[in-house]
Amino acid sequence: MDDWFDLPDGCLGLLSDTHGRADRTTVALDRLLEAGATTILHLGDIGSEQVIDRLAGLPVHLLFGNVDEPRTLVSYAIALGLRPHHPTIRFRMGGQRIIGTHGDRSSEIETAFEARPDYLLHGHTHVSRDETIEGVRVLNPVAIHRAKVHTVATLEPASGRFTVLEIP
Repeated sequence: MDDWFDLPDGCLGLLSDTHGRADRTTVALDRLLEAGATTILHLGDIGSEQVIDRLAGLPVHLLFGNVDEPRTLVSYAIALGLRPHHPTIRFRMGGQRIIGTHGDRSSEIETAFEARPDYLLHGHTHVSRDETIEGVRVLNPVAIHRAKVHTVATLEPASGRFTVLEIP
C-alpha cells in the first residue's frame, strides 16, 4: 500500500516544539509566510489548543510529540480544518519523497530510514540539524521554545535549499 501523498510544489515551512507558546507561534508563522512558505509542517510538541488556533486557516499539516496528548488535540485540529498525522507523515513535494516525525521514537526514525526518503524531518532535540546519512538528508528546524536561539526553517525540496530563520 502506498501511504505517500502529494503536496503542491513550493516552499515548505517547518516549525517544531512550540510547547504551548501561542504568541511565539504567531511570530514564527508570520516569518515563515514572509519567507514564502506555501505549506506549513509542525513537527510536534504543539503543547496547547491555543497553538492549534494559530495554525487554523493556514495550509498546515501537523504531527504530535511526546508532550502532546494526540487523542485530545486530533479532534480539535480536525474541527478547525487542520490535517493531523501521527506518528509520521509521508509525502512527495517538488519531486522529492519526504518523511516527517517528531523524533522521540527511535522506531519511527529507523522505519523512515528504511523507506529511503530524500528528506527526513524531525524536531524534539531543540538542536539544529542538516546532515546527510546514508543518502537521506536529515533536517531539524530547532524549536520555538526551550532553545538557546528560537528558529523555524524553510525547505524548497526541489532545489534542496534549507534556510533557518530566527524568531525574536
